[in-house]
Amino acid sequence: MPESTPVNPESSGLEVTTWFVRNRNALFTKADFSQLYVDYYLHLADHAIKPAPEHDALFKRALAAYVLHAVSRPWNELTAWTINFQQPLVNLFLTGDNEDGSVTGRVFDENVKEMPTNLFFADVIRGREPKRRSSVEFTGSDPFAALETYYRQSEQRPARFFQTGEEEFALVAAHPDYDEAWFEALTTEQVAELSVNEPLGELEKRVYRWHCGCNQKRMLEVLAPVFRQDAEGLFGEDEKIEIRCPRCAARHAVTKEAMEAFVAGAK
Repeated sequence: MPESTPVNPESSGLEVTTWFVRNRNALFTKADFSQLYVDYYLHLADHAIKPAPEHDALFKRALAAYVLHAVSRPWNELTAWTINFQQPLVNLFLTGDNEDGSVTGRVFDENVKEMPTNLFFADVIRGREPKRRSSVEFTGSDPFAALETYYRQSEQRPARFFQTGEEEFALVAAHPDYDEAWFEALTTEQVAELSVNEPLGELEKRVYRWHCGCNQKRMLEVLAPVFRQDAEGLFGEDEKIEIRCPRCAARHAVTKEAMEAFVAGAK
């Protein structure tokens, strides 16, 4: 498996614009995610990943919500989400870095712990500050419900997510002194035409791309502690094993010879 290349800032990606809704004191962003979904499905095909259709549908909505959230956050912020659903029993993982516009993730559908309620976890690192973790319980089987609960409880300001087209999604997030009655009454049809019916001030544009950055060296680093403790247990009689990236589920083949050389070099 060839090593992954870094994000090329000159390459194409999904451009997302944020606006300020004047007179309503709210942030608004909307994007068509067709291009990002194509890159996601190419990734699945390249690594023979076949999530269940219901899990795939959940992940696509979560991916849209992640990007819409990320574009409204500071440039120096790195975020990781884990969304646990009890029905269906699945974990969705998403992560990205605002500095390079990368976003990736995967579905975990094996050995998912059964719990009394759904849980949403957000890990945030901003610059050199220590990591902050937030967790909230939520109901329902929609990633949007998880995010709207998270905003109200952890961000301490409401936000609403909408599907305004087949693969088009939008976010409206409240700012101080927002028009609460207008915000709570918003419909999908109104959000789809928000740029026509409300005065908007453009804030900025950002570009996001499907990119993980996993490579052979990183997989060797993941396996090294296990190899040092029990090399035979890790490889058995095989000279080569396959490992999936914990961030994006990409397949990487690791040989015993490469593992031995890596550990020896580390010493």
